[in-house]
Amino acid sequence: MKKRIYWELFSTFFKIGLFTFGGGYAMIPIIEDICSEKKHWITHEDMMNVTIVAESTPGPVAINCSTFVGYRQAGISGAVAATLGVVLPSFLVIYAISMFLDHFLEITLVANAFRGIQIAVGLLIFNAAIRMVKLMEKSAFSWTVFACAFVAMVLIDLFALNFSSIAMLLIAAVVGILFYLLGNLRKGGRKA
Repeated sequence: MKKRIYWELFSTFFKIGLFTFGGGYAMIPIIEDICSEKKHWITHEDMMNVTIVAESTPGPVAINCSTFVGYRQAGISGAVAATLGVVLPSFLVIYAISMFLDHFLEITLVANAFRGIQIAVGLLIFNAAIRMVKLMEKSAFSWTVFACAFVAMVLIDLFALNFSSIAMLLIAAVVGILFYLLGNLRKGGRKA
């Protein structure tokens, strides 16, 4: 029975890794659909939380998500199986390309295919963002942080500013912690 879950984790994430282009953000809606909707390995709330944690920890988002799901299902061995499953397809494809095609991206058909894939990846990332907004807690604070982060990202992109997304995450984390602490201080002050 245990071997079956390892194989299921590995094969599920192998398929996700094999058929998803565009990196971790493009994989998020697919991971959520398969792991939450179809297999019921995690809840939508778990997926939202793990995406937030995966974004703020070292490593690609999709790998961190797959590791979390694997760990939830079968401990450390499950985490290893899921992680290998999501990483192996990319490794094999890149290895094959490097072995057999010196000028792979110079092939017109391949270059055009990648242009089309870029559009699809943008839509997948947009879809993931919409899902997260739907699942997020609807409060004045969360909408304010969302709006500020969105405006900051647009301004950074428009003016080509050199500003790290990690710094933006850290700023949002500090604001969230301060808001939480201030809320607790107010509650404590009302009781006294």
